Amino acid sequence: MMKTLKIFVIVGARPNFMKIAPLLRQMEVYNTDHHNAPASIEVRLLHTGQHYDDSMSKIFFRELRIRPPHINLGIGSGSHAVQTAKIMTAFEPVCHFEKPDWVIVVGDVTSTMACTLVCSKIGIPVAHVEAGLRSFDRTMPEEINRLVTDSLADLLLTPSEDANENLRREGVPSTKIQFVGNIMIDALMENLESARMRNTNQRLGCLAKDFVYVTLHRPSNVDNKESLGIILHELECLSRQMPVVFPMHPRTRKMADEFSISIKENTNLKIIEPIGYHDSLCLTERARFVLTDSGGLQEESTFFRTPCLTLRPNTERPITITSGSNQLTAIDTLKTDIDTTLKKETNFYKIPKKWDGFTAQRIIECILNQ
Repeated sequence: MMKTLKIFVIVGARPNFMKIAPLLRQMEVYNTDHHNAPASIEVRLLHTGQHYDDSMSKIFFRELRIRPPHINLGIGSGSHAVQTAKIMTAFEPVCHFEKPDWVIVVGDVTSTMACTLVCSKIGIPVAHVEAGLRSFDRTMPEEINRLVTDSLADLLLTPSEDANENLRREGVPSTKIQFVGNIMIDALMENLESARMRNTNQRLGCLAKDFVYVTLHRPSNVDNKESLGIILHELECLSRQMPVVFPMHPRTRKMADEFSISIKENTNLKIIEPIGYHDSLCLTERARFVLTDSGGLQEESTFFRTPCLTLRPNTERPITITSGSNQLTAIDTLKTDIDTTLKKETNFYKIPKKWDGFTAQRIIECILNQ
């Protein structure tokens, strides 16, 4: 009799959605194409509810064609400690009742760490997608989430060679590490045609390669009045040279209001509401360059060979710098780095190994072979 493998796939926040969509689709393909395989996959999608409003969650389910979750814990907002505790106490009884054979967690959000903690306590194997990434900055909550998750997970599925090296340096047995590639690129390639059809830049009145795409939300940039003021001033100055498209994150808008920072919008400084995945991909591919503090945009811009300035002192994705189009910048060098980026040639950037659209297939093979 064919064995059924029950797998929980955990999603919690916006960065997760693009990573689980190709994985869920490949599980369906596997069940359809492998009638005589020794095991079938029974998948359960569990949403912790860490991100829950339409601009941060629901729109991505629609665009990525992700079915409604089987289970939604409905955690909602709160501090890191509050969210972690609420997720753990809600997730544990679900695990006891459902008894999954594997739990797959992705990325570095609070939900990833919290669900891994629960599973490690009750003996459920965990596979971590995007394992091994390190910024080496423990002031970032995401770095703590990565370290805890990787120290407890049973199968570490890495996106790049530097992630493998990080894990080996931390003493992780090689038997736990599997280099599968970047799941974000699977999602990008699946959605590229739809993204291009959006013609987002044209709808905003911008010519291809003649505008800058900006996303900013990290506390280090937007929770400090001086930093946020300098950033917004530089964007205003940049908009005198070419259009700047800035979908403003709710946190960034909230802090600008609290600090009473006036944003001098003009026809070239286009501050808009948060956008969906397809619009973001379209803008990333067609921008002259991207200015961001996001992790995902560093990878997507590298795939498109679009220059990227990452407004952070470090990155957990150094391969986007060594092989790709990414460069770190800081508040005090932002103006100079913008000017330099505008003068750069863009045709020499490379796409890293195994960023090829087949990562989800490799992940499923790894789990089935355990």
